[in-house]
Amino acid sequence: MITQGVKVATQCDACGGVLTRDIGQFIDRGRLWWGSEGACQSCAVAWCEQDSGGETPEEVRQALLSEHGPARLRLMAPEASPVAVLRALREAHGLTLTQAKALAGELKTTGLVGTLVEMEFIAARLRQHSVRAAVETSPR
Repeated sequence: MITQGVKVATQCDACGGVLTRDIGQFIDRGRLWWGSEGACQSCAVAWCEQDSGGETPEEVRQALLSEHGPARLRLMAPEASPVAVLRALREAHGLTLTQAKALAGELKTTGLVGTLVEMEFIAARLRQHSVRAAVETSPR
């Protein structure tokens, strides 16, 4: 399982105390998941939520990018089969053909940028279609 998370302390809206949030993304059984849970140290405010498929909430993505920095997905062989690349991108995100073509163009030129988990998720789909891909991260 590939996972990435961050703990964030904020102010509780209910009582003004310290609210600790645990935010993350992970890949489990071939699906991209996100989760968020929090608890106030001063009152009874607490929650836990997670979901798979669809879009990860931007708040979750930004917390991970802020803490860990972005990852970049690149093709190892730019001449990779366009059909295989399009199929993998469509499977990964349920994209239309037009959306997948735009993303494939970006992937072949500058690479795709996102959270480590998002890029590893797409890389795994590409590899399933015999497309060599690598995920790069910058040291923090």
